[in-house]
Amino acid sequence: MTPEGTIKHWINAFLFTLHSPSSGVSLYYRMPVPTGYGQPGLDYEGCINGQFFAIEAKAPGEWLTPRQRRTARDMVTGGGKVFIVSSPEGLEAFVRWVDTLRAPHARTKRPRRFAGR
Repeated sequence: MTPEGTIKHWINAFLFTLHSPSSGVSLYYRMPVPTGYGQPGLDYEGCINGQFFAIEAKAPGEWLTPRQRRTARDMVTGGGKVFIVSSPEGLEAFVRWVDTLRAPHARTKRPRRFAGR
């Protein structure tokens, strides 16, 4: 598996846990398929409890392309949250944000360790 593939595996594993009714969140997300037509996107785009988010997975040491930077900036300008994940710490930032959106009864139910940690 490529380094970026490993990062995406971690992200997918965490998003999968959010589909449980006991997760305390309502989740919709998609992984847009780049075709070269239309509006550019990031690796993951979705909504948790009415809050838009996007995630760009990168191999450690890589950064956004100019087009991805413009897309991320536009999403943030529109009120969304954008996460660049290239390490377990980057994924933890997304997890902490999700925790702020959880229903109070579900906040303590998340496992403390996941995704290769």
